[in-house]
Amino acid sequence: MMLNASTAIVRTLPAVASAIANGRAVVALESSVLAQGLPIPANRTAARAMIEAVESRGAVAAITAVVRGVPAAGLTDDELERFLAREGIAKVSARDLGLAIARAADGATTVAAALTLARLAGIDVLATGGIGGVHRAPPFDESADLAELARTPMIVVCSGAKAILDLRATAERLDTLGVAVLGFRTAELPAFYGAESGIPVQRVDDEQTIVSIFRAQRALGQRSALLVVQPPPAPFALPGSVVERAVVEGVRESTRAGVQGSAMTPFLLAHVDRATAGRAREVNLALLEQNAALAASIAMALARTESS
Repeated sequence: MMLNASTAIVRTLPAVASAIANGRAVVALESSVLAQGLPIPANRTAARAMIEAVESRGAVAAITAVVRGVPAAGLTDDELERFLAREGIAKVSARDLGLAIARAADGATTVAAALTLARLAGIDVLATGGIGGVHRAPPFDESADLAELARTPMIVVCSGAKAILDLRATAERLDTLGVAVLGFRTAELPAFYGAESGIPVQRVDDEQTIVSIFRAQRALGQRSALLVVQPPPAPFALPGSVVERAVVEGVRESTRAGVQGSAMTPFLLAHVDRATAGRAREVNLALLEQNAALAASIAMALARTESS
């Protein structure tokens, strides 16, 4: 496959390509959460739950990835199995796409890379767990997710930024970048593992309102994403104090261990999971499924509106 400056080709599976061509609802899913974010076998549970949540609502699921150098929206069963096995799967952000393609590598896409591939494929809605953001510890790294959200006009459904991050700094950065944040049936930015952060957001109560806002932004020529956030399911949510204590301990431990850069997020997530005796992983699985379901409902509403 050859890519040039004017044309980028994203391979789409027949079901995905047909849905896009016929104006049906499609939801993109990022693959890094499966290949790096969750351990085996939780990653398999998450993949099945997210796909089922999308398809049971009438939409088509398209997991984004780089498959042996081919940028893809949708994985075959064999390809998904290879990514779930996690061996030899690189973590690919937007900046790494060209390198992964040139090296004919297998790459699991972060939110930033998933946005790039999904948009090129013609998909308008993406579901994930939590976006990247501004880190708490020096040098206060900033995720490429934020820059990509600022320049990709899509609807992104998540449970806020990962709780290991500086949530207030992340919210302020999103505001600076012009990324609108809507709380689905909440007026507060979720704290990923929990519902409360103390950070206000604009509340919306139905999918059609989200679609109307997205279409208005698009009509105005705005290039940023519309970020839709919802708290994790109440039965799974963790108290903020529990999560905060685990994160602070994790940051301290990461400093002692000299963890930096892209290794920081998986290190802190693993620490929080251990510190909560696995409860954090249960929350993560629940919110991934819930976000995929909401994304599918939004995609269905968008498809109905644009076909009328």
